[in-house]
Amino acid sequence: MKQKLLTPTFWLIAFLLPSSCFTQQSQKKVLRTIVIDPGHGGIDPGARGSFSTEAEVSLAVSMKLGKAIGQEFPDTKIVYTRTTDVLPGNKSNKTEALRYRADLANSSGGDLFIAIHCNSAPPIRHSEVVGYKTVTTYRGKGKKKKRVTKKVPQYRYWTTPNAAEGTETYIWALNKNDAKVNSVSKIEEDYGEIDSTSTITLPDPSDPAEKARMLIYAQNYFRKSLTFADLIEKGFQSQGRTYRGGVKQRNDKGIWVLQATGMPSVLVEIGFMSNREEENYINGEKGEDEIVANIVNALKDYKQKLESRQITSDDKKAF
Repeated sequence: MKQKLLTPTFWLIAFLLPSSCFTQQSQKKVLRTIVIDPGHGGIDPGARGSFSTEAEVSLAVSMKLGKAIGQEFPDTKIVYTRTTDVLPGNKSNKTEALRYRADLANSSGGDLFIAIHCNSAPPIRHSEVVGYKTVTTYRGKGKKKKRVTKKVPQYRYWTTPNAAEGTETYIWALNKNDAKVNSVSKIEEDYGEIDSTSTITLPDPSDPAEKARMLIYAQNYFRKSLTFADLIEKGFQSQGRTYRGGVKQRNDKGIWVLQATGMPSVLVEIGFMSNREEENYINGEKGEDEIVANIVNALKDYKQKLESRQITSDDKKAF
């Protein structure tokens, strides 16, 4: 049989083709869309400081963050849940706005959800005895009735500003008895996004469909959320911000949106509005720039970990 000689061009194509295919697969973008969620807005100002509101500060930082991410990752699409001082989607109440945030993130095919908020701590109550008041009472009846006098302390009450400061980064806790959830720190002095007025319904852990969805979240999103949140907190610590125990986990209405997004998600409390010095910092250009730079640096490290498979990058969605 006559054999045909293969040309050098054929061998070159045969050699390069598998390599090309592999390169395309390995360079598959892991952060195609990032959703940035400025907390509160409009009729919901959030925490109030001495001269600014959480809604205003979180919006300013979020817009800077989106611009910085766009410059660092020009191929990544940035989606904002709001860009002006209104409730997301121009909704009329906070509950509808929360659902809109989650729906927008999911319909946008987000690969990462970053919520920006500000913290607040209640003023510290004090009291002291300033004197005594004589109070007369009677005991018994008829001839046995006796007059009794006693001194009752009189108090003065006042409050002083709470000195709480620093950052907190939250992720959604699936089950506080779960081992991997317990590995995340829990701090007794917990302020955060507590909203008792919300009518949002928390997930029912006994619902089979909810169990299945939460299982997918646990397998695909919890570890990524924890990794990214940890990078953010370590970055803040290296900047000299007050350490408040690292990444925190909660599963209440205040951070409901984190479990409602089918992607890794974090909520970053960038500082305390109740602390005048910190309020000045997070409103100033230096503070904003440092906060943004830290989150972008954390994002770069997170992206590198995804690409190197140090944490799995699974496209499976829970929604």
